[in-house]
Amino acid sequence: MAELESTVINTNVKQKDPSTALVIAVTTRAIFSLEEEHKLYLEKGKEEYTRHQQANQDKPLPPGTAFAFIQAVQSVNKKILESNPAESDLFDILVLSNNSPESGVRIINSAKHYGLEISKFCFVSDEDSTQYLKSHGVKLFLSADRTDVCNALQRGVSAALVFQQEVQAPSTPLRVAFDGDAVLFSDETDQIFQEQGLEGAVQYERAMEAVPIGEGPLKAFAMHLGKMRKKFGQGECPIRTYLVTARSGRDMGVRAIKTLREWGLPIDEAFFMDGAPKGPILAQIQPHIFFDDGLHNIQGAQNVGVPSAWVP
Repeated sequence: MAELESTVINTNVKQKDPSTALVIAVTTRAIFSLEEEHKLYLEKGKEEYTRHQQANQDKPLPPGTAFAFIQAVQSVNKKILESNPAESDLFDILVLSNNSPESGVRIINSAKHYGLEISKFCFVSDEDSTQYLKSHGVKLFLSADRTDVCNALQRGVSAALVFQQEVQAPSTPLRVAFDGDAVLFSDETDQIFQEQGLEGAVQYERAMEAVPIGEGPLKAFAMHLGKMRKKFGQGECPIRTYLVTARSGRDMGVRAIKTLREWGLPIDEAFFMDGAPKGPILAQIQPHIFFDDGLHNIQGAQNVGVPSAWVP
């Protein structure tokens, strides 16, 4: 029988209302660099890992891939509350961990050390911790475990796999970059491309130009982000969003733009790469996180130091 989760409320931060907040859940290995500890866990087992974490509980963990993203999210909250102290439509961060609460003390101490505004730490002994995402109202889940991400997507939660990398923290505002097909949009055109090649995909897009593209796995998260952006005027918004897609602007851009308009989803800049590598443009944008379904694009982003998350 599955053990229940143990939740530690962080009393140092203002607790958010999960019915209105944009709740983001991150695993410990997504927000902190725990590669050595994870290796110890795999090679020596849970007891040795727990002993190590307890012995080092006052030693802060180094930042991980999603760390800068969480910091930037925190600065958006600050900006929102400056203009309206009663606002409840905020980002809410919870850390989801397969650690026991005893070995999780180091995680809590590390978050406090960096001044991270994390509302809750959920320690789950169960194999599939994603079963608790819906009950916490999670809108985006970031994990370094592929099975976790696939389980979350099957549960209807926007989710992506974070690859561990050294990340230089870019400055604010919060910058989020999305791929189009199979990320913001459904993979319907991708499937036509696989079956009929580029010419078939272009013809399909032209025939379907007036019909919005289906929803992709990260559409719900992007819409919440869009809703928060609308609280600010154009010049003062602390959130910037980007579409970086392999589509060509000339043949396949119109339907994408019309779909975003139909959804009411504001995007600051759209780049139609026509199959060219995305790394150089991402190096210019410097997003806090980039979501893509293509591993070659993730690799290209990592090569230029951009924190990336794969949507399988």
